[in-house]
Amino acid sequence: MERLWTPAWIVRHVAMVVLVAGCLGMGWWQVTRAAGGNAISFGYAIEWPVFAAFVVFVWWREVRQTLRAADPAPAEDTAPSAGPGPSVTAGTPAVRRPVRVVRVPAAPADGADDAELAAYNRYLSWLNANPGARPGDYPG
Repeated sequence: MERLWTPAWIVRHVAMVVLVAGCLGMGWWQVTRAAGGNAISFGYAIEWPVFAAFVVFVWWREVRQTLRAADPAPAEDTAPSAGPGPSVTAGTPAVRRPVRVVRVPAAPADGADDAELAAYNRYLSWLNANPGARPGDYPG
């Protein structure tokens, strides 16, 4: 629970309370306008509490995510696994980044070398090697 009382989280808690109070206040204002004869305000009177509920939903989801990240990983059996799958250690994150595999382009089936295709492939490999470059910067 200490993780939820850092300065950043205090700002989030205050922002949630202010947004929910503001949305509910706007909803009440639309109810009074609707009671005064403004028919379109009935829709807005329903919309503002929905916005407030959405703010609470996002806040609650973030709180749960932070608390789950703070919980230590459950203790696992130290015996080696019998299955062929990879073993999971306590330091391994639950979500892993994908592995980039370098692939060699396949040669044409008929063995002919297309000069236009080769030039285009050189251009694409240059763009890949220079991620911040614009197509007009290509020297070829």
